[in-house]
Amino acid sequence: MVAVPSSPTGYPMAPSAEVWAALSSAQRAAVVAALPGEVTYDEMAMPEGDLHFRAKVGALSALRAYFERQKRRVYLAAELPIYYPGEPRFAPDLIAVFDSDDALRSKWVVSAEGKALDWVLEVHVGGDRKKDAELNVARYARLGIPEYFLYDRARNRLSAYRLASPEATSYTPILPNQGLYESRVLGLDVQVERDRLRFYAGTALLLESEELIARVQAMADDSLQRAEEAERLHAEEVRLRAEAEQRREEAEQRREEERRLREAAEQEVARLRAELERRER
Repeated sequence: MVAVPSSPTGYPMAPSAEVWAALSSAQRAAVVAALPGEVTYDEMAMPEGDLHFRAKVGALSALRAYFERQKRRVYLAAELPIYYPGEPRFAPDLIAVFDSDDALRSKWVVSAEGKALDWVLEVHVGGDRKKDAELNVARYARLGIPEYFLYDRARNRLSAYRLASPEATSYTPILPNQGLYESRVLGLDVQVERDRLRFYAGTALLLESEELIARVQAMADDSLQRAEEAERLHAEEVRLRAEAEQRREEAEQRREEERRLREAAEQEVARLRAELERRER
């Protein structure tokens, strides 16, 4: 049995790359199974309520829907425990790892997955801003995460960072272009609009799940209205046709009655003429 190492603060962490390389397949599987799929409250920031939750979930839903439409293999997760070799674990608000299956996971062990994180988003609402704005900027760069985006929901501001090269160990700030921050990793532009973090593919806005649902519902309502209007028009057409048929039948009946009366009158005239002729003889 291989012992799971602990961080300096006493929490479980993944073995170093050297130790991992020396393990057998069975030992590696045992280590991965032993690593917890959650982090403690002491390791996480305090809960930050709806502002934090909605910003994180909104970004996750917009990205997931977009990449599903693009049929691109990418793993997206929120607050997932991340284990880098020989590093204290952490749980970013949102991660993206490309060319990885979007399977259900309870943790991401870099050595076992064979892939490190490609993109990280942190949402800050309250508490110590230094963790997200300074410590994570240094940490994520040192770990080689290509891009790090920080959405300061309290100030409604966005900061973004990128490694200038795979060998870089510190970030270069991404400068906005007319308010848009380019994410080369995602292939998208990111912007804060009012009170939301927005993603753009070119000029197309990526909608969040609630917006997609609302749009689908609106389309369904519109389709229902059109169907009801078509049904109403059809019923009106049937009614008009029935009325026209009734008028046609009534006109036919009048013509038949007029014909009958005319024949009767002609017969009466003929009878009277015959009667008159008989008397004149």
